[in-house]
Amino acid sequence: MAESNRTRYHEAKELVQTTHGINFWFSRFASQTAQIVGHPYMFLAAVFVIALWAITGPYFHYSDTWQLIINTGTTIITFLVVFLIQNTQNRDAKALHLKLDELIRSHHPASDDLIDIQKLSDEELDALEERYATIRKECEARRAKSGHRDLAKAVPAESRAEKSKALK
Repeated sequence: MAESNRTRYHEAKELVQTTHGINFWFSRFASQTAQIVGHPYMFLAAVFVIALWAITGPYFHYSDTWQLIINTGTTIITFLVVFLIQNTQNRDAKALHLKLDELIRSHHPASDDLIDIQKLSDEELDALEERYATIRKECEARRAKSGHRDLAKAVPAESRAEKSKALK
């Protein structure tokens, strides 16, 4: 079974890599750009550009054109980077959901109802949240009735911190 899943994964990966469609190209471009833009050196470069722009203010007599240059530049860069970062976040979220779906699917006591819940409407998610809140309350009531207490609630925070230090 695991070999079959691995084979299907590799087949799908090879298919995407051989087609080299716009989605494949844009995904790679967005990922690389997000990595570059998120680097600390890029922040320093942006600070340098702003400082350079501010220093040139007296030379250009703080003119409207001088202000328009920074406003236009930052607007264009921000506009484009938003789409690149959103694409990267969408892919990351999708991959995370697929991994969680696989964990749910492979764990027999887990409820398969939770697979693909990110595609539910807000009303359906609210109903599911209420369902699990009810389950949690029932579980707490059973614990209280049987005399079992949650260890985290039973032990004061200071005591937990001391035990944590002792274990280290």
